[in-house]
Amino acid sequence: MAAAAANVTGGMGNVVRGLLAAVFLAAVTAGCGGHASRPAGATALPGDPHTTAALVKVATVFNDEYDSGDYGPVYDRWDARSQAIISRAEYIRRRAACPSAPQVARVEDARRGPGGAWLVDYEIGGVHLTDYWFYVRGRWVFDLVRSNPDAVRLYKLPSQQYAAAVGCAH
Repeated sequence: MAAAAANVTGGMGNVVRGLLAAVFLAAVTAGCGGHASRPAGATALPGDPHTTAALVKVATVFNDEYDSGDYGPVYDRWDARSQAIISRAEYIRRRAACPSAPQVARVEDARRGPGGAWLVDYEIGGVHLTDYWFYVRGRWVFDLVRSNPDAVRLYKLPSQQYAAAVGCAH
């Protein structure tokens, strides 16, 4: 009886080890699927209709979030090239530590532009500006590099130089 129990226990141990190995292999394989992981705190965003009206709505929400200091969703709308300039966490940290003067951006219109870009016209305090957006894999994304090259130069600076350049005391 003890020998039979040992065989059953040994057999169960092999089954458990096999299951653990399968779970481990599944986890490793899932991690190698070629999908980019999202930064901590980022949320998956639903797709957007590929229409002018949808872009105007997305750009309006984008500007409202920026104006209210909700910088995470703003960063999440940046295109990959813009996100490569600064990490999400560092962007949020810098914006929160050195906020811009309160302003309200009013989106006026959107239209097709050159090279697949869409141009979004907006107004802040009587000044008319234009941002570049692209439709990528079912989502509208903001191109910081084309829209605001001065901000790109600032975000590339070390943190203390950034703070000094924008007139923010740390």
